[in-house]
Amino acid sequence: MLINDFLSKNQNFWVAYIAHKIAFDAFKMATQTPNYNRIKAVLAEQDKTNLWLAEKLDMNKSTVSKWCTNDIQPTIETLFKIAKALDVDVRELLVSTK
Repeated sequence: MLINDFLSKNQNFWVAYIAHKIAFDAFKMATQTPNYNRIKAVLAEQDKTNLWLAEKLDMNKSTVSKWCTNDIQPTIETLFKIAKALDVDVRELLVSTK
């Protein structure tokens, strides 16, 4: 009974909240940058963190974090350094086009 009372008294709030959530999620999907690299996935597969990678490459952890979220992309030269640090073929760090 308490939950029903709470929901009925706050119905306008919940309607507004759900509408906002739907609009925000739609905006987020529309403005999302495409994934070009798989750095985050490869780190996860190896149980490693972006902090580990930042220390290994002597790079700023914020930069590595942005690579992992695909907000920015590493240079080709840096991509090869990442592949070496993770002991993977550089192609494993890129999203396939096929």
